[in-house]
Order: sequence, then structure tokens, then C-alpha cells
Amino acid sequence: MRVSVFRKEHFNAAHRLHNPNWSDEKNTKVFGKCNNPNYHGHNYYLTVKVTGEVDPDTGYVMDVKVLSDLIESKILDRFDHKNLNLDTEEFAQLNPTAENIAIVIFNLIRPEIDKKLDLKITLYETERNYVEYPAES
Repeated sequence: MRVSVFRKEHFNAAHRLHNPNWSDEKNTKVFGKCNNPNYHGHNYYLTVKVTGEVDPDTGYVMDVKVLSDLIESKILDRFDHKNLNLDTEEFAQLNPTAENIAIVIFNLIRPEIDKKLDLKITLYETERNYVEYPAES
């Protein structure tokens, strides 16, 4: 039987959506307020979903405390209360859209989780706007 376990977390971060290959006018047209040269912030809500078989010895798919510690060390310590554009190596050359942030989070966590387990990241940028990675087809 496959079961999913979830861990919810949140972090606060600033960013600016900007493509340096475009003019200021095009950046403003495409990204609107999100292109503010002084940045803007979000209270991001993160859900990490791990799916797999229940271990007959522990009764766990994955120990949620281990998952929580992993999220804290790999994501929260790295991104919470940071300017993603200026304070993180991951977004020095990558536009910190919600889509890209979710992919980066996935790539930071995936190597730390047993390969037999599936991983899905859901990232809420606002209450109404969120992304999932990997996407369902």
C-alpha cells in the first residue's frame, strides 16, 4: 500500500522578477509590480509530499521528524528572510519565479530522500497562487 506523508512549512523572502536580457519597459510589461527594482516580499507556504510503501518495521513511509529537519536545513535556513536575488546562489542567475523556486527546492531535497520514495513540492506564493513540481500530466 502506498501512502503519502506531508510536511507544511513557511518562509518569508523578497525577490524581483527580472530578465536582464530585456529592456526595462519589457520587464515592466511582463512582470508588472513583481519587477519593482526595490524588490517585494512574500510569505511562502511550502508543502513537501513524500509517497511510498509503509515500512513494515517502523510503520513509516518516512519519519516526519527527519523530513522536517531536512526542510529546515536545506530550505528554511537557506531562503527564510532572504532576498532571493541577492542573498542566494541558487537565484543569482535564475529568475526567482514560484515555478523556479519549487524546482530548486525539489532539487535540494531530492538527493536526501530514498530513491524509492516519490517527492512532490507545492509552493504557495499567495493564498490563491501556487505551483506544484513535478507537475501531473
